[in-house]
Amino acid sequence: MSAHCMLTGTRPGFGNSISHSHRRTSRRFDPNIQSKRYWLPSEGRHVRLKLSTKGIKTVDVIGVEAAVSRIRARGVRV
Repeated sequence: MSAHCMLTGTRPGFGNSISHSHRRTSRRFDPNIQSKRYWLPSEGRHVRLKLSTKGIKTVDVIGVEAAVSRIRARGVRV
């Protein structure tokens, strides 16, 4: 499974590593994905979300209920 955020949809970026001799090799820029558990009061259970650090900050601002509804609107099962 690729590293992606359930809320923001952030996925790995791709580019090149450039050595001192200027040879290019492909590389991957992975987002900072964390697994976080939140209490969902409307369902009376915990949900475990795989979020980027920006996604965690977004949940802190909008709340877990709104975040889960956004995730479900994208078609992701929670």
